[in-house]
Amino acid sequence: MIVVGLMSGTSLDGMDAAVVRVRGPTHVELVGFAHRPYSVAERARIEAVLSGGAIADTARLHVALAEWAADAVEVALELSHVRPDAVAAIAFPGQTLWHEPPVVTLQLGEPAVLAERFGIRVVHNFRARDIAAGGQGAPLVPMADALCFAATDHPRILLNIGGMANVTWVRRRADLDTVIAADTGPGMAIIDAVARMVDPAVRFDEDGRLADGGRSHEDVVADLLRHDFFATPPPRSTGRELFGHAYAEDLHRRVPGADGVRTAVALTVASIARFCEAHLPATPEMVVAGGGTHHPVLIRLLTDDLARQGIELRRFDDLFFPADAKEAVAFALLGWLTLHGQPGNVPAATGAAGARVLGSITPA
Repeated sequence: MIVVGLMSGTSLDGMDAAVVRVRGPTHVELVGFAHRPYSVAERARIEAVLSGGAIADTARLHVALAEWAADAVEVALELSHVRPDAVAAIAFPGQTLWHEPPVVTLQLGEPAVLAERFGIRVVHNFRARDIAAGGQGAPLVPMADALCFAATDHPRILLNIGGMANVTWVRRRADLDTVIAADTGPGMAIIDAVARMVDPAVRFDEDGRLADGGRSHEDVVADLLRHDFFATPPPRSTGRELFGHAYAEDLHRRVPGADGVRTAVALTVASIARFCEAHLPATPEMVVAGGGTHHPVLIRLLTDDLARQGIELRRFDDLFFPADAKEAVAFALLGWLTLHGQPGNVPAATGAAGARVLGSITPA
């Protein structure tokens, strides 16, 4: 079965589309991938709604996000030489606008737009059922981590550094009973937001240039880590409600210039390393994916911190397929599970009352 998975994460950099051949719950093959970047104006529309925009702007963004997703699907299908009538479903998690577990989570993106444009059924609204079952609604990628990306003969940590960072620990592939997973805290969202405050001409800290020219203020990092979130045991999840624009502004005020960017990097690294040390069993390796893999300063500092715990940092690209596609591939698998009536959440990761079939389906 061919499923197109979509992803627009907390980094707000664009829409990912992965064309995936799913041969079974433990075997996914990336056929093609496309990234549709958001323009400055498009990103501003999302940020305006995130900041409490008018209901009319929210409604229009709901449709616009689906149109941008459709653009990404079109390019991915073309690059893959796959016709729409060969696709079983599109898995569209939407753009998270508000995440307040275990009360509510809200994702925008009208699935009917995709169904109408391609004549393909759309699986969407993945997080709501887990929230209804008392869970965090996130992270959901641990299902794919456990089924497809864990090792067969030793424990492995799967790390994704997007706008937020999350980890999954799995004892052996497909062993769902042992999974430990949670959001560790901010990933690239604060780093790149501070970078834009330092230099409004940049969209993100490209190649880690700003961080490389700065010095981390460890006293500020230690103070930030005193927040209750970092002491909360798993399951836990977070988003821009906590680690958003206001948080970045506060860090920028406390540590201006390139030092602030380097301090934001140090916070991401420290929160990941601290979570592993406090909550995960001894593990020989961590496999990292996500946009953070493109930030050399972050990867260098994380490699050094993890080495002190005896953990080798490896790149997802070296073991599987391009890391930028991982989350979109994971949602393709989640869509496949929904179509087959199989649970998509890992209760140990989200805190839900039990395994649940996720999402709703808009017919073709």
